[in-house]
Amino acid sequence: MRGVVFDGQRVEVVDDLDIRAPGPGEVLVGVAAAGLCHSDLSVIDGTIPFPLPVVLGHEGAGVVEAVGAGVTHVAPGDHVALSTIANCGACAECARGWPTMCRKAIGMPDQPFSRRGEPVYQFAANSAFAERTLVKAVQAVRIPDDIPLTSAALIGCAVVTGVGAVLNRAEVGPGDSVAVIGTGGIGLNVLQGARIAGAGTVVAVDANPEKEAMARRFGATHFFPATEGVREVLPQGVDHAFECVGRTSLVREAIDLLGRHGQAVLLGMPGATAEASFVVASLFLDKAVLGCRYGSSRPQRDFALYAEMYRAGRLMLDELVTDTYALEDFGKAREDAGAGRVARAVLTF
Repeated sequence: MRGVVFDGQRVEVVDDLDIRAPGPGEVLVGVAAAGLCHSDLSVIDGTIPFPLPVVLGHEGAGVVEAVGAGVTHVAPGDHVALSTIANCGACAECARGWPTMCRKAIGMPDQPFSRRGEPVYQFAANSAFAERTLVKAVQAVRIPDDIPLTSAALIGCAVVTGVGAVLNRAEVGPGDSVAVIGTGGIGLNVLQGARIAGAGTVVAVDANPEKEAMARRFGATHFFPATEGVREVLPQGVDHAFECVGRTSLVREAIDLLGRHGQAVLLGMPGATAEASFVVASLFLDKAVLGCRYGSSRPQRDFALYAEMYRAGRLMLDELVTDTYALEDFGKAREDAGAGRVARAVLTF
């Protein structure tokens, strides 16, 4: 079986991966398409530490091939989008409706793959850069067959993270002002989340001027190459600022953009030990800094919701797929994604 493996020294497409059969509560999925997210690149460059060797990928969709005992909500032949949240459903956080906070879903990577008889880790409980992957039943979310799998794949990270951050975490309301720093795959979905929420002024910030047209298409009312421009439009500050790059200097700028009772939502992924600073006194004006994991989502509910929004013409998916790449062209996809030449590079199998 083919897949993309990183061993700590190099990343390569291999053809000698094996995967075990599904056990109780597990689903074997034939992956049809997988988006290349910055988090995958962050494993390669060391920003996200992860045990090695590992099969990369975490934003995928495909067709169920087999299910283990006890799985009833999906069956072979069903189309599914894959979640990275392998929540247990039984801990205190799951019981409170916080599956993204499940303590058994963080820091416990599995090894369903093997190569030459040696176990290989699964990234983000998903590993969508393989022809087949094995996930917990809760991670396989059935989607309508009429949604292209190349588009459906993006629900599993870019969409659920960006749109979810707006609707679930920030709870942006009609007429609110929004600033979005960074207009890659996540930032674009924050923009369309703000549009769906009925936000008023929505300012996109990105150093690459070529991203303006796409940002406006997804919901931006204004576009600037730096955060200084936001004050021109919103001199009293913004209600919601989303940092989607993962740079500590931009975290500070997001906080500095806030108006009274404003909140900064951090979505970008800086280094594991990176620290940011801010003026403490500024927060006393009822301002807040919010972390957000995976759009504060409930995947079984939210994936289905976003699929129906897409079918109703309210949520854009096809427009995110800037280009598709055969698995063997992973190097080219990685280069284009790293250089910001695509909103989302999608690998096809």
